[in-house]
Amino acid sequence: MFRSFLVKYGEIGVKGKNRYIFEDALMKQIKYALKGIDGEFAVTKDKGGRIFVEVKSSEYDYNAVVDALSHVFGIIAFCPVVHVTDRDLENLKKEAVEYVRNTYPDRHFTFKINTRRAHKSYPHTSMEVDAALGEAVLEAFPETKVDVHNPQVDIRVEIRDVIHIYSKELKGVGGMPLGTNGKAMLLLSGGIDSPVAGYMTAKRGVIIDAVYFHAPPYTSERAKQKVVDLAREISKYTGPVYLHIVNFTDIQLAIYEKCPHDELTIIMRRYMMRIAEYLAGKNDCLGLITGESIGQVASQTLQSLYVTDAAVKNMPVYRPLIGMDKQEIVDISEKIGTYETSILPYEDCCTIFVAKHPVTKPKREIIERSEQNLKDVIDELFQRAIDTEELIIVGK
Repeated sequence: MFRSFLVKYGEIGVKGKNRYIFEDALMKQIKYALKGIDGEFAVTKDKGGRIFVEVKSSEYDYNAVVDALSHVFGIIAFCPVVHVTDRDLENLKKEAVEYVRNTYPDRHFTFKINTRRAHKSYPHTSMEVDAALGEAVLEAFPETKVDVHNPQVDIRVEIRDVIHIYSKELKGVGGMPLGTNGKAMLLLSGGIDSPVAGYMTAKRGVIIDAVYFHAPPYTSERAKQKVVDLAREISKYTGPVYLHIVNFTDIQLAIYEKCPHDELTIIMRRYMMRIAEYLAGKNDCLGLITGESIGQVASQTLQSLYVTDAAVKNMPVYRPLIGMDKQEIVDISEKIGTYETSILPYEDCCTIFVAKHPVTKPKREIIERSEQNLKDVIDELFQRAIDTEELIIVGK
């Protein structure tokens, strides 16, 4: 069983003098990801900025650690590693043989030894170590063969203060460590798109809060639970999600009663954006995140998006899915584990009050004129929605 994992990162490596900030943020996220897993772990960094997860307990759940690391933004790959403290060549040959024995039950493969000497004072060259270890593995396991051009197994040997041996590279999700690019508020519905938008933004280092607009009795408690479940799925990547649940029923009914029905969707969306902006500002968020893709539905034409954004006064609106087609979004939702929850048949508040023939090319001045029909009631309804907000911390 491996007692250590070498963590590899990508973009962090080109951050210059600020690299340590991103490395420390990544280490913090790794520690968080390992919380709750049986076993004791230490996350360390060597002089060169290489990050290791070290197992300190006698037993641990290997598969749980692999799963946790595969959900940490900033990790492009991680490798189960064997550390060798006795750097004598004869001992290193024994360790290489034991590594192959313990790692590969079926040893009918071609291999290559690939040595890097970070410490040039080591008394043997990289080629000499390659030859010595390759010979030892061949002698111990005659069923193996050497192939230096296209090996099935590439055994890496890194000679530093401690020698590292590894050959398996497990894929991470990449991106930037959480917390390195501020915080934003995600408008989270029960559909396919918005969880993916949250994931894509968090992948760039943004901490995610979320707001869900609930409309009882027109939407059920099961619809609300569906959104909580979606927040829990994305929290595996984003860390705890502060989910703000806003009762939107009275505002929707007022819009339904007082505004033209072909404008229902766009006006409801504008009031959602206003409430989301208020909550975002209150919670130190630097923008709103939505799951729109151009032209996917009537409310996502360029004209509709322009009119929707006009309701937001003090922060940007980020749309990471804006140029994707539906299948691309579905593919990501399947990869991150939100798709099966998103397609459950529980309606959210948007679909209940949808117009039969929604306007697809709204004009801002006309929509704002229609909103004047709400002026006698909207301030009170807005305040009531804010005052009755429910906060659920998902994935804590």
